Amino acid sequence: METVLVAAAVFVLSLLGGFGPRVFASRLSEQRLHDITGVSAGLLLASALLVVIPEGFDLATAGHEHGFSDEPVVLGAAILAGFALMLVLEGFGVGHDIHEEHHSHVEGHGHGHVHHPSSMGVVAAGLSVHAMADGLAIGAAALSGEAAFGVLVAVAVVIHRVPAAFSLGLFALHETVDRTRVALGIIAFSLATPAAILLTYLALDEASERWIALALLFSAGTFVYVATVDTLPAIHNPATGRRSVAMVVLGAVIFAAVFIMIDQTLDFSHGH
Repeated sequence: METVLVAAAVFVLSLLGGFGPRVFASRLSEQRLHDITGVSAGLLLASALLVVIPEGFDLATAGHEHGFSDEPVVLGAAILAGFALMLVLEGFGVGHDIHEEHHSHVEGHGHGHVHHPSSMGVVAAGLSVHAMADGLAIGAAALSGEAAFGVLVAVAVVIHRVPAAFSLGLFALHETVDRTRVALGIIAFSLATPAAILLTYLALDEASERWIALALLFSAGTFVYVATVDTLPAIHNPATGRRSVAMVVLGAVIFAAVFIMIDQTLDFSHGH
């Protein structure tokens, strides 16, 4: 039941983020959107490095007193596979890096873009594929046996989904006048993560801890990729670089503080 509620919450928040630009676009500055993206990327990166990867390795070693049930290189390869898949998809145009383009629209409606997705459908498809990877992480986390861990991962993913959904809605607002296509694209994106959450939960419900661990490590690789790609353009820009780095660090510090608080409050020991 908790997994269904999380999936529903992700769907609702993604919808709100996707349709939000029709209300808030004129009030949200380029700098504010950069800041939100940076903080959410920091949360996602910290969740991968502080929680998801350690939990994945812990699950992989559960019940094995003399070491890993898999070779360490296999566990590392799962992380690499997640990162590499996102990289390949981006290379084939099924990506999600449209934040920079949105910003210029908000400020001056300019069109001097380095990367310009061809259509609303392509953008929605790319974002939806990335959203499915988020759903894999939440679904696998729900099966890990650690309630606090599952909550931390879900919160990090949900927070990151909102600016991603907002970016999609902002792109749609300026690139197309077909409201039906806009609505369908946003709904498809909003459904991608909840669907992946439920499918992962059902598919891995009877799976061994080894497969749950590999799914977690794979999703951690996608987290690292998405968090990096979301922030590098702003970091490489001399006008926004230092502030963007500060926002990423802030997001990571916030996540670490919440993690420590939960660790001190609840029993976060790994008794699988």
